[in-house]
Amino acid sequence: MRKAVFVDRDGTLGGSEEIEYPGSFALYPETKEHIRLLKSNGFFVFSFTNQPGISKGQSTKQAFKNELYGFGMDDVYLCPHSPEEGCACRKPQTGMIDQARKDYHLNLKESWVIGDRFKDIQAANRSGTKSILVLTGAGKEEAVYIENDPKTYKETLIAADLNQAIRKIITCF
Repeated sequence: MRKAVFVDRDGTLGGSEEIEYPGSFALYPETKEHIRLLKSNGFFVFSFTNQPGISKGQSTKQAFKNELYGFGMDDVYLCPHSPEEGCACRKPQTGMIDQARKDYHLNLKESWVIGDRFKDIQAANRSGTKSILVLTGAGKEEAVYIENDPKTYKETLIAADLNQAIRKIITCF
């Protein structure tokens, strides 16, 4: 079975803790190089992102997909729904990870989630993947949730940024 890294977009790949639409979103330095490093070490790299602006007409799925494929993603999983819609794909639900597992025959125990929000880590925990919280975006504020429940999230790693998170993953194998 194959392994993957699921990477949140806003605050993890780049941008800020706020949603920035395609065209105004900027990657953090060296992000593309580190994505290539993951791939060269046998990982699929997937974006998994909540983008409720799509359901509000503020952007399109295709605009996000074009941008994320341009960053080097192997595939893009996104939830276009607002929180009120109660879908199974919106993080912290596991719908995007579950779909990728089916699409690519993934071994989730050997896969990772990297994100800057507690809901990213919850999705990882619920799906059985390993997780890393980055301290970019909202990560510094969100780390308190992991610290407050060390038993449940004892295996969640903390990294300064995406690049450090990727280096941690590479050294685990």
